[in-house]
Amino acid sequence: MSSGRRQVVVFSGGSAANSLVDVFNGLLSPKTATTDATTNNHTHDGSGESTRRKRLSYIIGISDNGGSTSEVLRVFGGPGIGDVRSRLIRLVPDNAGDGERELAERAAIKQLMNYRLPASNSEARIEWLGFVEGTHDHWKKIPSEKRELIRSFFIFLNAEIVKRARPPTSTFNFHSASIGNLFLTGARIFFGSFESAIYLFRSITGVPEHTQVIPTINSNFAHHIAAGLVDGTMIVGQNQISHPSDSSAASLMPSSENIYSTVPSGVNTPMPFPISGLRIASPQLGWPESQYQLQAKFPHHYDSNNSNTEDEDDEENDGVEDANLPGSHPSLRTQNIVFEKENEPELPSRIDRIWYINPYGQEIRPPANPKVVAAINEAEAVVYSIGSLYTSIIPCLILRGIGHAISSPAIKSKILILNGSLDRETGPIDAHNPAANFSASDFVRAIARACVDSQSRKVPTPVLTSNNNPMLASSRFPTSVSAFVPPSEYVKYVTHVVYLVGEGAPRVDTKELGRWGVRCVRVKEKEVVDESGSGGRGIRRKVLYYEEEALGQALASILAE
Repeated sequence: MSSGRRQVVVFSGGSAANSLVDVFNGLLSPKTATTDATTNNHTHDGSGESTRRKRLSYIIGISDNGGSTSEVLRVFGGPGIGDVRSRLIRLVPDNAGDGERELAERAAIKQLMNYRLPASNSEARIEWLGFVEGTHDHWKKIPSEKRELIRSFFIFLNAEIVKRARPPTSTFNFHSASIGNLFLTGARIFFGSFESAIYLFRSITGVPEHTQVIPTINSNFAHHIAAGLVDGTMIVGQNQISHPSDSSAASLMPSSENIYSTVPSGVNTPMPFPISGLRIASPQLGWPESQYQLQAKFPHHYDSNNSNTEDEDDEENDGVEDANLPGSHPSLRTQNIVFEKENEPELPSRIDRIWYINPYGQEIRPPANPKVVAAINEAEAVVYSIGSLYTSIIPCLILRGIGHAISSPAIKSKILILNGSLDRETGPIDAHNPAANFSASDFVRAIARACVDSQSRKVPTPVLTSNNNPMLASSRFPTSVSAFVPPSEYVKYVTHVVYLVGEGAPRVDTKELGRWGVRCVRVKEKEVVDESGSGGRGIRRKVLYYEEEALGQALASILAE
């Protein structure tokens, strides 16, 4: 164990990594493990030297804009709180050593915060009033002092909902709203502080002090992401990238409908954003001329019919008064309350890059929450957990300050826990040529690129090519940071890859990773038949999961090296 570094930092999203919370918690207790090592491969199934650590910090992104969170953002603005709420609830302890009364009280509060209102807006609105008025059944097992404390924030939020209503164009939609999300929102608005709302939540629910949940950005404002694909397509908004809903379909814009240069396939190709998304001159972004000035110079690049459609969309949105600023990107104003996490359509090509955008669709490079950087600077190990690579992990890594902190040689272990299967974000999947699919090497490469990207303060600078096409300069980075990340540098950001073997799992080229200095650790898997897939339509499928004890032993052994 590194001297003075007794903390494990876990980058993760919400629901997927919740299944590994007990494994991560086990790293704080004395654990035993042995290593049966070959050159690049290790297996773990035994016992050995014990270790103890003092703190576990979960780093959670705030760019979520799907589900009931999207309605909170539309009406109140603020950070995406769904993943933070999900992790806090998962961390509520149920220790058998506590008294029976304390356990029952904590379980009741956990059920309350984990509850979702009905899928019918009218029914949900009526049920919400039961929480506000204190008559709902979920209050029965919660002692009066905590009930009235929690209820006071519901009362406050309800007053804000009524105050901000602008019928018929804008009223709050309670469809499937998370009670935990509504509590955190009410507390955040009341305190004017997201981290204060988190502190209150964990204090009421008894989340242990040695386990921290830290948002990547500590802000009262929304922070959205966009994805650039290798074929030049841009997708705006986390939900649209990962789980597109019907209302968000318009935010996937093929390159044929935008002002994109042809982007060659390649590992480190920088991605532009469309000229049509820029309404005003923006010298700080490297755009000295407005859209209208560029349109005068290059009229053949602009479709007047498309411009009229955009104007009509703007006029329609301008008639709605909500938390979105006038002129905000239309894709960020949509309600993404209903979406499906199964059978999403494949992306037309691979994701090349993720970046943050302001409300108008322009790229920004926000700094990380200082507490995140401080946690990394005190870490013995960094773990990239299972979950969505491009919408959960990468948005945390591209923030200014993160990559530099992770690259420190004082952090001896930087562990990627590979997903058990590929998803929409790591597609498209070629069933006929598995060797062409996203692999463990691609995961490592994406993480390294994101960490290097975070060390640049510059945003893409458009230039004019010989064909007079507005496009990006060949380098998005200042001369001190190259867009190309040599494979020899990957080990600065990933030292170990933990993986499963089985049908659908990402391919792991242990020899290639070994050449990069990355050590591969195979862990015993368990195969579960899931009958709840495809939106609950009962379609049977086999899903690979980590065997928790084996994963815990593998991580403990890596940390003991």
